[in-house]
Amino acid sequence: MIDLSKIPFPEPIMDTISDVEEFEKSPLAEQFPYTDSYNLICESAKRLGDATALEFLLQGLPDEPCQTVTYNQLRQQITRTANLLNKLGVGESDSVSIILPILPQTHFAIWGSQAAGISNPINPMLEAEHIREIIDAADSKVVICLGHSAHSDIREKVLEAVKDCKTINTILEINAPGLCDPASAGANPGSAQILDYDSAIAEMQGDSLDSNRQFSADQIAAFFHTGGTTGRPKLAQLTHGNMAFLGQLMQIYTAHMEHHTILCGLPLFHIYGCIIQGVAAFAVGYRIVLMTPAGFRTPQAMGNFWKLIERFQVKQFSAVPTVLMALEGIPVGDADISSLTNINSGAAPLSQPFKQGFEKDHSVAVSNGYGMTETTSLISRAPENQPPGSVGMRIPYSQIRIVHLDGTTVTHNCALEESGVVMVKGPQIFVGYKSESDNAQAWVEDGWFNTGDLGYLDDKGFLYLSGRAKDLIIRSGHNIDPDLIEEPLNAHPEVMTSTAIGLPDVYAGELPMAYVVRTPGSEVSAEALIEHCTAEMSERAAIPKRIEFVDAMPLTAVGKVYRPSLRQSISEQVVRETLTNASIAASVESELEKKRGLVIRISVDDKSKVDEAKNLIEDYTFISEVS
Repeated sequence: MIDLSKIPFPEPIMDTISDVEEFEKSPLAEQFPYTDSYNLICESAKRLGDATALEFLLQGLPDEPCQTVTYNQLRQQITRTANLLNKLGVGESDSVSIILPILPQTHFAIWGSQAAGISNPINPMLEAEHIREIIDAADSKVVICLGHSAHSDIREKVLEAVKDCKTINTILEINAPGLCDPASAGANPGSAQILDYDSAIAEMQGDSLDSNRQFSADQIAAFFHTGGTTGRPKLAQLTHGNMAFLGQLMQIYTAHMEHHTILCGLPLFHIYGCIIQGVAAFAVGYRIVLMTPAGFRTPQAMGNFWKLIERFQVKQFSAVPTVLMALEGIPVGDADISSLTNINSGAAPLSQPFKQGFEKDHSVAVSNGYGMTETTSLISRAPENQPPGSVGMRIPYSQIRIVHLDGTTVTHNCALEESGVVMVKGPQIFVGYKSESDNAQAWVEDGWFNTGDLGYLDDKGFLYLSGRAKDLIIRSGHNIDPDLIEEPLNAHPEVMTSTAIGLPDVYAGELPMAYVVRTPGSEVSAEALIEHCTAEMSERAAIPKRIEFVDAMPLTAVGKVYRPSLRQSISEQVVRETLTNASIAASVESELEKKRGLVIRISVDDKSKVDEAKNLIEDYTFISEVS
């Protein structure tokens, strides 16, 4: 454990950029001695012993019995998992694909895989074809998945995905009580052996690693799939050093909160759920309540959410904006939620009016940070004095730089409050994508990582995001590559070209949509093209919700589609439609400002309806001005 007495300032820790700079006067290796997740978790087990690490709720009922895992048991089960994988031939450079919902065993599998080789968490909601592509890209030897369940098709998809896979020798099935029925499982169509995970690890010793492995910070610990693409998946390579740094950083940030309770409803294949509510939470010594296998997607658990906060005396939880919007509609009732002090929002922008309203309604602070898979979940963190609209300040030992780019060449270093591309460096930055071809545009001179986001810095070191230079559509925190939509659209015989962008949505932040140029003489409808995409696309979340037709795409000077213009156009259109549906007459104009990005200006004809118009528009993530 880090010697917290050496921290040179009182709580709240690192509330200003000067605090961060003071902390950085000590060498990184001195402040953060651990270089891997396994030994960091073992240290917590040594310190906390039989204190509770995990509580698992199967259904999300306020009074249902929990499965409890202590810190000692956590260490033992992770060690047993690693020893089993080692026995199955998994070495330091071998990958283990993990396709699981939110379970205690998911943590055992992830961290045990990293202790033996390389973990590869995969979204269990993906179709079998996508799962196979990721397993192939990771060159995995072993798959750990859910056993047969009437509530899930994970097992069936995994068996379909690996039946022709030459690298997979073993499938470890987790037959969770109350969720799985192994007796009803069908035959195995593939050549890989299938073992019961819990039975298999029970035969392993849990005191130490049989491999006697010695970890180094630069060894690859995990392959994370970075989003919805077709064909060859993009796998981000995170190191043991990346993860150990974040875990120890959280020890510093939250030293005064050891063994407080947090609630986890985020999927563990996602970088934030895995790191911040996984190894970092274990490093601090939190009690983590796992809110059902489906987390926030469980209607029953969401209906009981505030009662669960009361029952477990939850101090904080993390969620995407769509979850917070859902919770806003769920009455607190007679639940005592006074234990709750902080909510971390991320993965998508959170509108300021909604944030302020939620804080007022629930007497809780909502902070909005910034990070991504490639940065092991964190770039900036929100301190207590976070200015409205910012995503916090850089974390220690990292750097943020705002520039203008021509490809991978910096053409201009931006001044304070001047918007440009956000670039980062630091010990949390990944070492690159597994496929070298994916790295060409990722790095800029001298090892700076290009986030693909636009933003600016103020004179106090706070970062503000103003848009995206990259083209990803972010639906409730889920990354959707536009190619996933454009490829089937462009293959349609009546489509000349298409461009997919995000459709502004109050609930999801963005929904997938596309602008389409039809072939000459074509009268193909938007409905027909959406039906075509539905039939051709395996990624259901990426199916476009709207198609708009244009005669030609807006182009840059070099002939590339100028997506900001399309985003500006659809944002204006959405605002007009929203106001029209509410019988509010108004003029709507917009501007792509250098600093703030897209700004929508609304002038309401009947000034008595200005407040009504503000209420309708304020929860969209773009900046709006209503008069």
